[in-house]
Amino acid sequence: MRPRTRQGTRRRIPLRKRLLVRLLSVSALIAVCSVAATAWLAVTTTTSVLKEEQGQDLAADNSILARLSGYAATHPDWSGVQRSVRELAARTGRRIALTTPDRTLVADSAPRGTPLPPRPAASVDPLRTDTYSESGAQLGGIDPRAVGPYRLPAKERAGLEVLAARSKRCYARYGLQITVRHIPGGRPVLTGSDPSGYGLPACEDARLRAATPTETRALDTLSGLARPCLRQAGLDVGDGPLFLAVDPGSKDHFGGGPLLPKLAGQDKDASARSAQNCVLSARRAQLEPYVAPAADLFLGIGDQSPARFDISPANKSEVVSAAGLVLAVTVAAGAAVAIRLVRPLRALTEAAQAPPEQHVRVPVTTRDETGILAEAFNELTERRERLEAQRKAVVSDIAHELRSPLTNIRGWLEVMRDGVVEPDPGLLDSLHEEALVLQRIIDDLQDLAAADAGTLRLHREPLSAAELFGQVAAAHRVAAGVALVTEAGPAVWLDADPVRMRQVLGNLVSNALRHTPAGGTVTLEARRDDADAVLTVADTGSGIAAEDLPHVFERFWRAEKSRSRRTGGSGLGLPIVRQLLAAHGGTARVTSEPGAGAVFTLRLPATEAPGEEPWAGEP
Repeated sequence: MRPRTRQGTRRRIPLRKRLLVRLLSVSALIAVCSVAATAWLAVTTTTSVLKEEQGQDLAADNSILARLSGYAATHPDWSGVQRSVRELAARTGRRIALTTPDRTLVADSAPRGTPLPPRPAASVDPLRTDTYSESGAQLGGIDPRAVGPYRLPAKERAGLEVLAARSKRCYARYGLQITVRHIPGGRPVLTGSDPSGYGLPACEDARLRAATPTETRALDTLSGLARPCLRQAGLDVGDGPLFLAVDPGSKDHFGGGPLLPKLAGQDKDASARSAQNCVLSARRAQLEPYVAPAADLFLGIGDQSPARFDISPANKSEVVSAAGLVLAVTVAAGAAVAIRLVRPLRALTEAAQAPPEQHVRVPVTTRDETGILAEAFNELTERRERLEAQRKAVVSDIAHELRSPLTNIRGWLEVMRDGVVEPDPGLLDSLHEEALVLQRIIDDLQDLAAADAGTLRLHREPLSAAELFGQVAAAHRVAAGVALVTEAGPAVWLDADPVRMRQVLGNLVSNALRHTPAGGTVTLEARRDDADAVLTVADTGSGIAAEDLPHVFERFWRAEKSRSRRTGGSGLGLPIVRQLLAAHGGTARVTSEPGAGAVFTLRLPATEAPGEEPWAGEP
């Protein structure tokens, strides 16, 4: 039977769970939602704008009509209206045209020859208008600004102003707030809570309600115009004045309506209606010479008017086409991005599924997140390869280190058992030395294993660097021909385990003495550096080659490639130094030049001597 390969056992990813499909689905969903949201927002906004524009257009049309009606009410003709028409057109963005009822052009904001709209928007007639909505508009549709002969001259206006101010001060003395307003004819009128109620006769002045000479003449003229109509209506008006005074509070074009005397012998309601119709007809005839003739108002779309939004079939087709194009571009871009993302992921997957002994690496083709991931994967592969090689080397080194002393012990025991040699003290000392070598190797391996597992126990206490150096120096002064010098101030104290620190320095000093020739020097120095204590072990030996410096703290590494325990040690001393320093929260580093010796620098947390104040640095 054909064996199953790793490629054959690889689990197939369902289509719906593939990253490419998910990215495409998300891109399409986002595109659809974006297009839908944009279309909804556009339609909603456009509808709101259209409604707002319609309201603005209606308000603008009313303001145009009110402005032109005011012009007609205060001018006898349209000769100067062209300037007002252009100003209104520039302000509102509308095309404004005025014509006579027979379509003779009076004024136009558009260039000459521009055709008129098919229908007029309104008729501008100050004597017959129903579009003026401000307070003061009289019954019958006469614009309140059409005052004609009722406009007061400056002298009469000044006299009434004095009377109005006097009455206002009188009301103020009684705590009443009165306002003086002016009606279109120029007459001042008191407004407030009391003048309409006649509660303070002392402050009332009948002259404010009496007709001035100008108004009297206008009222007499109005009497002559209204009398024939009143008589024809069967009203007994006699030959006296028809209008006794003006009423400033009535709704009239000059702020005061003419007061008819009581008509005896007539039905009150019928007489009032007939009299009102006759007065309105007479008023129009009286004001006609003072106002502009009626004109038709045409309104259109000007150059500055915004274009209307028309959702026609053609526009709908354009919207659908644009939305489809956006959707297609989004899906295409999403597919391109997804393929670009999936390709390196597939390469990573294939490399990860490859047999471990192959140490497959993936090419780094991008500098984005996937490229960073590929670099991390390659670094992990390289680290795994180095660890595998180191593991094999460690196994080989351990076997080599244990085999040599065991072989010696076994050989001597066998020859003693066979009676070839007698067990004398020298032979027993040699076997004991080999057993001690084995014990040191096993102890070193146990220390490294405990440090790697984080179970190495430390018994920290304040430790004097000078005392520590003295103990280490006393244990190694047997070295012949090599001077061992210690330099440590009394202020340098460590927070460390004394036994482990003697082990650390012992390993470094032993290593230095082993590589320092006769006549050389090994120096131990301690100093304080802020919150740290710095210990150095320097020798004047052969030094370490630059290419060997990165490996000095690796396990079972020795500069002597012959791997002799007699000259190079077991290769575990410096790794133990690094692990014990790390357990103390410190660091170890080495600098060296071939032929100039080596310097090992240890940095550990410092502490104060028992019973002393905290150290504040050098003065």
